[in-house]
Amino acid sequence: MFKHLTFGNPGFLFLLLIIPALVVWYFYRKRKNSADLLVSSLEGFDTVGRNLKFYVNHGLYVLRLLAIAALIIALARPQTSLSRQDISVEGIDLIIALDVSGSMKAQDFRPDRLEAAKDVAIEFIDGRPADRIGLVIFSGEAFTQCPLTTDHAVLKNLFRDIHNGMIDDGTALGDGLATAVNRLRGSKAVSKVIILLTDGVNNMGSLDPRSASEIAKLYGIRIYTVGIGTIGQAPIPVQTPFGVQTQMMKVDLDESLLMEIARSTDGKYFRATNNAKLRAIYKEIDKMEKSKIDVTEFRKKKEEFLPFVLVAFILLGIEVLLRYLYLKNIP
Repeated sequence: MFKHLTFGNPGFLFLLLIIPALVVWYFYRKRKNSADLLVSSLEGFDTVGRNLKFYVNHGLYVLRLLAIAALIIALARPQTSLSRQDISVEGIDLIIALDVSGSMKAQDFRPDRLEAAKDVAIEFIDGRPADRIGLVIFSGEAFTQCPLTTDHAVLKNLFRDIHNGMIDDGTALGDGLATAVNRLRGSKAVSKVIILLTDGVNNMGSLDPRSASEIAKLYGIRIYTVGIGTIGQAPIPVQTPFGVQTQMMKVDLDESLLMEIARSTDGKYFRATNNAKLRAIYKEIDKMEKSKIDVTEFRKKKEEFLPFVLVAFILLGIEVLLRYLYLKNIP
């Protein structure tokens, strides 16, 4: 903790420049108002000295100038700041790996799984302004939609651009996870995290999800897996000869695999069955990862103008007492 002085209205400090001007004016006035007396010799004044009242008389003006200076400083609103910052880590690098397969169009979430996942992820990003965050999307294949960045405005725009059909359909969990790991393997961050969100079963891709999770573990990457979808059946829009129709289809989710991936990397598995649950999951992940950063920041400002005002009034009071009591001439 440390204390330092700042000013709420520092512009008023320029008024202190009038103090030297008042000093010059004082001596100019004294010289102009002095009477001249012509004498033939100063020998008669050799024994006359300057008494205490002579110096006190000039000291009155010094007291007034000090009072004016104290009032100017009070107008500038001096403040003491008490602050503390304890930083034990450098930050978090995080990749969101998002499933964009056709089943993410299911409407058990509002308006559908994909749009709900995008909206909640953007809220999550807004709550972590200091982290580098990236985005990987996967379906039948996987690619990086956005590399690690602190430019969250660009990241959120790329999130909004995601839609079904961007890549071949399917669920290549292993490839999606491996692509995310590849983006984090060179990271120097203290904490490296992947949030893997999917609603299906691994059925495509060239890499087994378990192998990808072992690679993540090797690089010290923690994986949080999120299974999205209601229990039982969900309404999914399907293209038919009569146009797009909604059909009830079974929710097929490989929860045991997602649990295994999370457990092997010291992460955690979550099941989201609706928008509120998905939002709660992101909030829980947010809390867990913030505890890894261990940043304490505290700032408090206190107004300190009152002592300067009191000093000004005390000085003015002393001036008045000296002027009308000590220096008063009685006829």
